[in-house]
Amino acid sequence: MKPHSPAPEFSRPLQTDRVPKAGSVEKLEAEPEELKALARRMKLPALHSLNAEIRATPWRGGGMKLEGHLTADIEQVSVISLETFREKVSIPIARYFLPPGAVVENEEEDDADPIENGWIDLGEVTAETLALDLDPYPRKPGEAFAEHIEDAGEPQERESPFAVLARRKAE
Repeated sequence: MKPHSPAPEFSRPLQTDRVPKAGSVEKLEAEPEELKALARRMKLPALHSLNAEIRATPWRGGGMKLEGHLTADIEQVSVISLETFREKVSIPIARYFLPPGAVVENEEEDDADPIENGWIDLGEVTAETLALDLDPYPRKPGEAFAEHIEDAGEPQERESPFAVLARRKAE
């Protein structure tokens, strides 16, 4: 028996056997409460919008291929200045799903996820894609680390250790 997993914050289930052979285009938009829950999950100060357009196409004997893109308006904290900043991102989506127990024969299919009880959650696919693409060390545009903290102030001329020894020897 599987332990009960929490319901996804942004759920848009797609019944795979209802997708026509030519495929279908699904448009998703997260609601305000879903955005807040996703921001908490991804440890973001705020997620202002999340939209996706995904083309679902039947693939390889009961499988499903998802292709499209997501756009998000996110707020992050810079690791340099610790200031929050807002950024709009556009990320491609490419995922493959196979029925449980399907044979995997090549690299493209190695990353295929299982279809669970005939359903794929497009909202969760979108949320996972965004989470995996977020920069773990976000920076405001134009910010950069200084090479050395000492270099941040006035350059200091340091006396050579050999000069110090020579002066002491002369004393």
